[in-house]
Amino acid sequence: MNQRALVELIRGHGAHIDAVECFRGLAPELAGRRPEGLPYTIWQLLGHVSYWIEYELARGAGEAVEYPAHAALSWPPDPAPAGGGEWDAAVARFERLLEEMSRLAGAPEAVLARPVRPRHDSEVGKDDTLLGVLWQTVVHNSYHLGQVALLRRAIGAWPPPGGGDTW
Repeated sequence: MNQRALVELIRGHGAHIDAVECFRGLAPELAGRRPEGLPYTIWQLLGHVSYWIEYELARGAGEAVEYPAHAALSWPPDPAPAGGGEWDAAVARFERLLEEMSRLAGAPEAVLARPVRPRHDSEVGKDDTLLGVLWQTVVHNSYHLGQVALLRRAIGAWPPPGGGDTW
């Protein structure tokens, strides 16, 4: 896959709705609603993807970030934001993180070929370049953004204000 595709997919252009748009136009109380039988809320998904983007950006920058001891540590413990301010800040944080990913994805090939040190056994044996880490992060985001779209449909909040497939 080329760099242009990577940059486009960070925000979802071409493959699915814009990543940030998935969270727009949603009241905090809806973001915290968990439909029966489902394990998490949109709020928790937003926190989870942001956690891992931050982790991978820090790791890609050479910081000695600690891999979480348990998967639960990468998910917000509360099912809902405390209010609109917290929700808006979380969406803005997500957008900033995606902008940083886009900036890195547009870097020269020599930068993208730079090795990224694994911080956990699960990271060993994967493409350990910055480019590989960015691709893994995009795929992780895409997986969870599909869940956000499904949850929005389940709570009657689809499509978002910017539109989205309804068929």
